[in-house]
Amino acid sequence: MNVLTKLILLPILLLAVAASIATAKAPSFVLFLVDDLGYMDVGAYNPNCFYDTPNVDALAKSGMKFTDGYAANPVCSPTRFGIQTGRYPSRKDATNFFSGRRGGLFNSAPLHGRMDLEEVTIAEALKKKGYATFFAGKWHLGPTEEFWPTKQGYDVNQGGFSKGGPYGGKKYFSPYGNPRMTDGPDGEHLPDRLASETCKFIEKNKGQPFFAMLSFYSVHTPLIGRPDLVEKYKKRAQKITGPEFGDEELVWPKNKGKRKVRILQKHAVYGAMVEAMDLAVGKVLDKLEALGLDDEVVVAFTSDNGGLSTSEGSPTSNLPLRGGKGWLYEGGIRENFLVRWPGVTKPGSTCAHPVMSTDFFPTFVKAAGAKPRGIGPIDGVDIMHLLKGGDELKRDALYWHYPHYSNQGGFPGGAIRMGDLKLVERFEDGKVHLYDLSKDIGERNDIAAKHPEKIDAMRKKLHAWYKEVDAKFLQAKGNGPKPWRPGK
Repeated sequence: MNVLTKLILLPILLLAVAASIATAKAPSFVLFLVDDLGYMDVGAYNPNCFYDTPNVDALAKSGMKFTDGYAANPVCSPTRFGIQTGRYPSRKDATNFFSGRRGGLFNSAPLHGRMDLEEVTIAEALKKKGYATFFAGKWHLGPTEEFWPTKQGYDVNQGGFSKGGPYGGKKYFSPYGNPRMTDGPDGEHLPDRLASETCKFIEKNKGQPFFAMLSFYSVHTPLIGRPDLVEKYKKRAQKITGPEFGDEELVWPKNKGKRKVRILQKHAVYGAMVEAMDLAVGKVLDKLEALGLDDEVVVAFTSDNGGLSTSEGSPTSNLPLRGGKGWLYEGGIRENFLVRWPGVTKPGSTCAHPVMSTDFFPTFVKAAGAKPRGIGPIDGVDIMHLLKGGDELKRDALYWHYPHYSNQGGFPGGAIRMGDLKLVERFEDGKVHLYDLSKDIGERNDIAAKHPEKIDAMRKKLHAWYKEVDAKFLQAKGNGPKPWRPGK
């Protein structure tokens, strides 16, 4: 081929490549977010699980299971902020559920009880690329309508408003008393209704790229289940013997007693709630298959914080993980984290590299052909390399910041994970703990005294991060004693 011919053909080849890129089908996404679901609450993570979760288990087998997936915070609203924006919630003082305040020895840090409209959400980022966007279920990211899903990039909102639980009407059964969802037939079950709405959206938008987020109210309190499923688990529970509760550590320094923690999965109502959630997941997965989309649509599944094990009925056990919702221990922040990405993830694959809920934003947005952008730094990272079978990311640490007294008894503190080491720092007195998660997933063996050099290095890095995100801390009560501050 002579030079002239090459020059003639080059523009044609470039146009063909451009046309191919332009017509490449952008991936659609379904993201399941379950409220308060514990790491050990599904069979894919717990072979001896008390609850039946065949649909979630099947999802794990069809994609990649992350063993070290984390929420951005041990309670709900901050993690939801992180999922929507890809940013650490501490950057906006969104560090507790909206708007939760509980007293202790000191006053909690200031709380910004909403996700501001200038934040760029995952829905807004995808919408700019032509995606249809849908939200169903729990939102809990703002006190008034101006901060709810349709003001934050979602075309459709079924049931998302200010409340953190289904507290109106008959709660988990219709009539719901939800200002953003019509009532169904009397007795209709909320998880199934949310799944049905998600299926309708998918079918309507099957011919274009879409992002559907099904954010369950389940398995949050109030503890109410389908009667038939409750009876099923009551019968199962009768066959299980052994102590159901044990003692957790002293809740805070100077506390006089220990807090009870559930150590045995045996709660029949909670079992019914978990299975109903799983059935709803199955309903959506079946719809994808029926529409011929199961080999095209990316499906992800996670939770906003750990299982409720130390308060409010303590319906589940997170053992061998320590603590639960509201705690900086693994039981409060380590989550189910599943991704099925057709053509990318290997069915039945497992990844042990730490990932966080903030990573969905950059991963999905970049795959849609956009550059992840926000009003400030994006803290999540694109995990595509891991999804393809890689074993590392360009991130050397994960951080947590919870400057509050949790409703579940958790202490105010921060944490950093680097490799297998995790440091937990208490904000009342500055005491630190160090755990090697590769040998001690239950965080029972504090090795801080044996590794002062590790403590110094990890604290220095954690404190630098506090400064970077402008983290806030405990405040004195009047003229009372002053709480610890970083650097002391």
